[in-house]
Amino acid sequence: MQESSISSNVPQLKWVENLTRLLDDAFVIPGTKIRFGLDPLLGLVPVVGDILTWIISLVMVIEMSRHNIPSRLVGQMLFNILIDFLAGLVPVIGDILDVSIKCNRKNWELFRNYHIKNSIKTTPK
Repeated sequence: MQESSISSNVPQLKWVENLTRLLDDAFVIPGTKIRFGLDPLLGLVPVVGDILTWIISLVMVIEMSRHNIPSRLVGQMLFNILIDFLAGLVPVIGDILDVSIKCNRKNWELFRNYHIKNSIKTTPK
């Protein structure tokens, strides 16, 4: 799988990949294919949980932005975490949306696909 080739070639991205999995895909609801991570669970703590996951997501975007991606892509990633943050602020509905939005997974896939498509090195700037 290409996903691991990026993080295995660039050790400083392994934590981003692992944290993405932990925040968005770590658990499965038994009897379904629905996956979720710590993001929606932390979001159950009003405001504080959403701010915490927003900060973590922002740090991940900052790290990915150091690896030769265009500012347009960084903007798209920032937009993804903004939508996730704003949705998380809505009681109950926001927590349900957190399971489906998965901004960290989207951002990792944007990063990974950009590097696969452009076959460029992921060395930091």
